[in-house]
Amino acid sequence: MSNEILYILLPDYAAHEIVYLSQAIASDEFALKENPKYVNKAVAPTMEPVKSIGGFRTLPDYSFETMPDDYAALVLIGGFGWTTPVAEQVVPIVQQAIEKGKIVGAICNGASFMAKHGFLNAVKHTGNGLEQLQLWGGHNYTHPDGYVHAQAICDKNIVTANGSATLEFAKELLLLLENETPERIEMYYQFNKQGFCLLSGKQ
Repeated sequence: MSNEILYILLPDYAAHEIVYLSQAIASDEFALKENPKYVNKAVAPTMEPVKSIGGFRTLPDYSFETMPDDYAALVLIGGFGWTTPVAEQVVPIVQQAIEKGKIVGAICNGASFMAKHGFLNAVKHTGNGLEQLQLWGGHNYTHPDGYVHAQAICDKNIVTANGSATLEFAKELLLLLENETPERIEMYYQFNKQGFCLLSGKQ
């Protein structure tokens, strides 16, 4: 199995939603890992730089046409691009990933996109509220009973999260990927959730 984690970045993507996951993949608390278990790769519609909501431009490693068939996980990063026609090009990519049993993560509007195309109908899931999932999903979203009002949730290799759950999203994917021991992942989560001052006991 390839050790690449592929992040789908559409125009006007939410850059903050990629931070905790990609950082934990590439580094530990001291420095960049010499031999990381996984490697982060950005995938965009074309090989042209893709702009984040904040205006930063990322040069993709792959386009939709050149991305590999084998990889460790597919991660749909939220943002405004999921409301545009280019998002429809991602449908067969996600379909193939699910059919192959790949790990799939979707946060914010990425989760709403999953609902829109029926990809959440066989799993427990969350997102930007049940109302938004039903609005986006329409007749294709047939599993509202599977909705869980939580920051992030993992079920059957699919991790979903709302747009404020960047850290929880990372934790669920890191556990699923077995990126580190559960104890170290929990330590990473708590450090970033509670903050240095609280955990160190300093005021």
